[in-house]
Amino acid sequence: MKQRSIGEATVKTAVKVSAVSIITNTVLAAGKAAAGIIANSPAMLSDGVHSASDVFSSIIVIIGVKISAKKSDKLHPYGHERFECVAAIVLAVVLAVTGCFIGAEAISRLSSGNLDEMPEPGLAALIAAIISILIKEAMFWYTRFYAKKIDSGALMADAWHHRSDALSSVGALIGIAGARNGFPILEPIASLVICLFIMKAAFDIFKDAVDKMVDKSCDAETEDSIRACVLEQSDVMGIDMLKTRVFGNRIYVDIEIAADGSKTLIEGHEIAEHVHDAVEKQFPKIKHIMVHVNPFTANAKCPE
Repeated sequence: MKQRSIGEATVKTAVKVSAVSIITNTVLAAGKAAAGIIANSPAMLSDGVHSASDVFSSIIVIIGVKISAKKSDKLHPYGHERFECVAAIVLAVVLAVTGCFIGAEAISRLSSGNLDEMPEPGLAALIAAIISILIKEAMFWYTRFYAKKIDSGALMADAWHHRSDALSSVGALIGIAGARNGFPILEPIASLVICLFIMKAAFDIFKDAVDKMVDKSCDAETEDSIRACVLEQSDVMGIDMLKTRVFGNRIYVDIEIAADGSKTLIEGHEIAEHVHDAVEKQFPKIKHIMVHVNPFTANAKCPE
């Protein structure tokens, strides 16, 4: 009963998406920084720094996915899937820091009392903000699609980094447009609202990654489906125990089934193998299921 590892196609997909993110963020960071300098816009210059930080996030994704895809070894007999959770936690922290930076800068501008004294930003900054919003929102949906497809927490965290950058650019757009029309206070107010959205996304990503690292059981619906699949198999007369634990983005299952006590050891082993193969075939997320066979007793109860 061998453990199943992350497929090569999954790793290639994650690396491909991350490579697209790195190239896109590098170009955007350079473009927004240039626009910020040319158009005399501190907001756009800060937005360019935000995009540059996203390059780091994508590199973390590549490292995390590649390590998590390594096969089991003597020191890590259960595999390396949790390294992707570590990557997701790192990205969640970076996302939270980004949100705090945006919020702190907004509060600083509001409390400075000299918003009206700032020079009016040029049109280039406004155009750069619009382009950034469109590209980063597209990157969010692109990365999110593949994150769901391969069930990657780290890639999903990177998708939210794209969304946070898009939201940051929305704040910059509001601020630049407001400053050009006599309302510079709009930018820090918008940035504070954006900060809250980013912090909420960081918390959700962090919580999901931690849940996958502390052997939390999978959802009740999945466990019920596993029970139904096992009970459909021939010679299975009941289920004495079922335990599941989420390991990274995969699932481990321990189950005790009941069978006719008069069966030989070989026959009992064949029943266990049949259950093992049937469950792993029906549930691709299950990395390994350990099946133990007990002699059937009439008073045994199927666990809730």
